[in-house]
Amino acid sequence: MNILLIGNPNVGKSAIFSHLTGIRVTTSNYPGTTVQYTKGQMIYEGQRYDVIDVPGAYQLDPKAEAEKVAVEMIKSGDVLVNVVDATNLERNLNLTLQLMEFGKPMILVLNMWDDAAHKGIKIDYKKLEAFLKIPVIPTNGVTGEGLKAVQAKIPEANPVMPPKMSPEQRWETIGRIVTEVLNLSRRRHTFMETLQDLAIHPWFGPALAVAVLFLVFKIIVSVGELITDFTTGLFEAFYAPLLINFSGLLGGKGLIHSLLLGEINAGGIDFEGAMGVLTTGVFVAFGIVFPYIILFYAFFGFLEDLGYLPRVAVILDRLLHKFGLHGYSVIPMLLACGCNVPGVLAVRNLETRRERFITAIMTCVAIPCMAQTALIIKAVGAWGSIYLAFTFLTLFAVWVVLGMVLKRMVGGSTPTLLMEIPPYRLPDFTLQLKKLTMRVSCFLKEAIPYVLGGILFVNLLHSAGVIVWIGDLFSPIIKGVFGLPQETVAALIIGALRKDAAVALLEPIGLSAFQTVVAVLVLTLYFPCVATFTVLLKELGIGDTVKAMAIMAITTLIVGGGLNLAGRLFGAEDAGPLLLILFEIILIVFCLSVAPRVIKLKRKSDAGNDLTLGR
Repeated sequence: MNILLIGNPNVGKSAIFSHLTGIRVTTSNYPGTTVQYTKGQMIYEGQRYDVIDVPGAYQLDPKAEAEKVAVEMIKSGDVLVNVVDATNLERNLNLTLQLMEFGKPMILVLNMWDDAAHKGIKIDYKKLEAFLKIPVIPTNGVTGEGLKAVQAKIPEANPVMPPKMSPEQRWETIGRIVTEVLNLSRRRHTFMETLQDLAIHPWFGPALAVAVLFLVFKIIVSVGELITDFTTGLFEAFYAPLLINFSGLLGGKGLIHSLLLGEINAGGIDFEGAMGVLTTGVFVAFGIVFPYIILFYAFFGFLEDLGYLPRVAVILDRLLHKFGLHGYSVIPMLLACGCNVPGVLAVRNLETRRERFITAIMTCVAIPCMAQTALIIKAVGAWGSIYLAFTFLTLFAVWVVLGMVLKRMVGGSTPTLLMEIPPYRLPDFTLQLKKLTMRVSCFLKEAIPYVLGGILFVNLLHSAGVIVWIGDLFSPIIKGVFGLPQETVAALIIGALRKDAAVALLEPIGLSAFQTVVAVLVLTLYFPCVATFTVLLKELGIGDTVKAMAIMAITTLIVGGGLNLAGRLFGAEDAGPLLLILFEIILIVFCLSVAPRVIKLKRKSDAGNDLTLGR
């Protein structure tokens, strides 16, 4: 039996789905589309049910792709569980009445029942049940309250009598129902509601967003450094002796030894510089990257379930319009801070091709994943905070300038942001743990093979002499344009497989402080990792992906070459980065404030000239 969870976006379907199915779920694309849905299994009284979380939809008059998919999935459903936001009954009932037209067995779930009570909203759900002639059950998706009753009603659900009404009559019916079952009482704002209002305030909201995101980033970096110091000690105390013994069994040399262990000696192991699959590969994956990934997804999941991320989208809407986007584009970019793959996957939720194209490029070019960020902090931070600040400010400057350029290059319009902002809700620890487990396990499956396989691949190329050949071939660009040694080629090659592993290869080369910054930025900009490239090809198509690769290559040449030239002009000491930071701040301010006004003035001038010529 197929049970479909259907409802408007942000009504708590995912929370209810997690309670009903646990964490053993699968996510798939609906055939012929890029729209995702999640499927799991529920066992109740020995009976097994398939539970499907249908993409959120406001109506079943198919316009958006997600709504079309929802209609197709409903046709194959056995029982429809309509999840409704109890705090917004009138709007949600529009979808309810449309679902009833299918005549399938149906249950109405009044979710967020606790929020409705806090807001002074009282719903006579028994009277609503009499009106609709289907079971109506109040629930709390966070705590799981009421879901046992939902499970009990599923086997008993009977087909409904389809109502025949035009859209106008449907809203009249909704009005009558709401008048009869809904009762509002006056009350004062709670502390949480006051915070909700402040979070989207035109002035306080952006300041709060910057403060929150900076604080989260700072905590992740600080705690991550403590954990990596601890894991390094564990590797040296327990893992290193095992590898040294294994090295003795292999005779301490040879091709297999070089591929698996790299350069080690009996006195100890330089895990970052050894360059073996079992040394550098395992240490980078689990000793450095893994702690940061866990911390990022834990904080991101908390802000997501709290309801803060939609508010970030609203307050950044005005800024992102300068790049031809709207506020919702920030969601893929925030996801990409953890891993670029889900970030690029999330662009499918944007409405126009222009938004998807610009967002995907800005995400792939200027936003390193958390694994790469962790190694950037380790590699560049070793030279001092000034170089670290310069690195991330440069990425932000590239993000701003690239967005302004793409807005002018890519045709199309940017729609107005229409987005429901859910109320703040304290996340449930159990659901947070389930979500964290799913995301971390997904990272382990997708990332670890690329890290280990990438280092093995580079070692094979190095043993065959291919690295030297490629280095000679691209020497004019690597050495001439970027000012980097020829040994950087190995890092650039593995960067096409996995960026974090590529950054780890920079340490043995012996780069200067400024060269480390240039190398890190080139690795970030020039090409996405193979997993991200595959998803990019799937989401944008061959034509747009080729254009995106060309834009990335040009951006890398301009930024890498420009920094190399600037480093020679200003010097690579502390004064050089300080002057470049000042220049980048001026550039960012100009692009965000002065440039749009100049463009508007030019358009007005051009319009006046055209009008005169026309007369």
